Amino acid sequence: MLEYARWKYVVAVLVLIIATIYSLPNLFPQDTAVQISATRGGVVDEALKERVHGVLERSQIEFKAIEFDNNNLLVRLADPNTQIRAADTIRGEVGQGYVVALNLASTVPDWLTRIGADPMLLGLDLQGGVHFLMEVDQKAALETREVGFVDDIRALLRDNRIGYSAVDRTANGILIRLREASDRNAVAGLIGREVPQLLIEDGSEPGVLMAQLRETELKTIIDNAVEQNIGTLRNRINELGVADPVVQRQGTNRIVVQLPGVQDTAQAKKILGATATLEYRAAVDGNAFDAAQSGRIPSDARLYYERGTNRPILLSRRIIASGDQLVDARSGFDPQSGSPMVSVTLNAAAGARMNEFTRDNVGRFMGVVYIERLPESRIVDGEEIRTTRVTEEVINYARINGVFGRKFQTTGLGSSSEAAELALLLRAGSLAAPVDIVEERIIGPSLGKENIERGWTAVSYAFIFVLVFFIFYYKMFGIVTNIALMFNLLLVVAAMSLIGATLTLPGLAGIALTVGLSVDANVLINERIREELRRGLPPQAAIAEGYDKASGTIWDANVTALLAGVALFAFGTGPVKGFAVTLCLGILTSIYTAVSVSRGVATLIYGGRRKIKRVLV
Repeated sequence: MLEYARWKYVVAVLVLIIATIYSLPNLFPQDTAVQISATRGGVVDEALKERVHGVLERSQIEFKAIEFDNNNLLVRLADPNTQIRAADTIRGEVGQGYVVALNLASTVPDWLTRIGADPMLLGLDLQGGVHFLMEVDQKAALETREVGFVDDIRALLRDNRIGYSAVDRTANGILIRLREASDRNAVAGLIGREVPQLLIEDGSEPGVLMAQLRETELKTIIDNAVEQNIGTLRNRINELGVADPVVQRQGTNRIVVQLPGVQDTAQAKKILGATATLEYRAAVDGNAFDAAQSGRIPSDARLYYERGTNRPILLSRRIIASGDQLVDARSGFDPQSGSPMVSVTLNAAAGARMNEFTRDNVGRFMGVVYIERLPESRIVDGEEIRTTRVTEEVINYARINGVFGRKFQTTGLGSSSEAAELALLLRAGSLAAPVDIVEERIIGPSLGKENIERGWTAVSYAFIFVLVFFIFYYKMFGIVTNIALMFNLLLVVAAMSLIGATLTLPGLAGIALTVGLSVDANVLINERIREELRRGLPPQAAIAEGYDKASGTIWDANVTALLAGVALFAFGTGPVKGFAVTLCLGILTSIYTAVSVSRGVATLIYGGRRKIKRVLV
């Protein structure tokens, strides 16, 4: 008998309502917008809003709205040309305390946003955005690791009471100069056991050893630096709210970064290149003013300058704890002074080292060094030269009044926004080695819009052709099939919006293929019904038999295709994954609509106790 349970109709109606609601946000186009965010010294507040409002009115630039968006100020505009004019005007008004970036802003109603109904995320090829190819500085990565080995060797020699006059990095490796030449074999054996990553060779004179990184260690350092940088960049982009970025390795030491929706390379470089971290170092005895004037700095010290006062300070070369050893960092205000501060939580090893140091050095001074790396570019003789500006300054230099370990506060920051930004960057992690941008591309929203239009045109033409063909070829069951196909397309869009999947140009191809797969399933059902009718079965029995017998074949075919889609997603990258997501979702929804929904519609038309003499199929 041709039957369809009532609870299945209820489920189908609920699915239709939910799918419609979660597909609705895709009907609301995004506004072109200018996003203003604060850098060091800048504050996003009502005063800034009034300044921006005033300069836009004076320049006779029309805008839709000016509103706060998280910690940024967002100016909504009518078109890309106005957006560019507004960005240039605002940039001249607000100065260097802010970053003015081109962006896109959602227009989805609040009631949809509150229930989690957001539009599909669009990939770089559809939405526009920026593409960077970044190269990890291998030399800097090796230098950083060698500095760590220098500290390890010094500590090893001190712990074993072996005298040395120097342990320093050179162009050829790490030079170890011993006070007693007779200690040479003991030191070589000690380093071989405790620091196996180093290869020990004889120096040019007795009592001198050279330690060099082994080839396997060199490769490991580069691989680790690239992988750590990928993780750090991904964390930093996620912390700053860039939707669905692509961060992946390319080759030996390069990283590809794609930021959909971001149209201003200045904003993107701020996100990727502004590296901030802290180093906690012990104070070193000596006259810092004399060292700054004469240039003669003790071998175990480095010369820094205090923020604000520019006072010279001598701090130890050995780092007690650094930003990459942080577990958590939160901005706030010092309850005693009311000044901005960052609450720091170290990992267990760094916390134990800090506890040991403060216990042994109560009454002495300790400095907190703030290190910031900013990428810069300038034009020299018509060519762009990229450099990195490194700022190292002491933001806090104070006496250790008590013992502390894993948790403590760092003060001396200029503003609450700087404290918040520092805490964010510390949470995101520090880069294992500097990265240089060797290639950058901007994909404008107009190109993305053209891709969307062409993609949807292709899908629409394919869909319309299929609808017309089915009505012509299968008559009434062509209408049943068309209802199932439209339901299927609605489900795919709703599912991608609900799970936050990214739609790319290959993804549009996946949707077109989904239509084809759904058509295959319905063709199987319709042809099976025709066969049952030719065998002489009554119309209702033929329809029921057609669905029952075709369902197994449909499941087998679609599960096989689904496995292929899962494999594409598991092993593919970038656009291939986008195609795989839409393919897998389309397969799942087409099984439901072809086997269940279309049967429900057919039952409404031909089911029940009515007598059917002829079926148009």
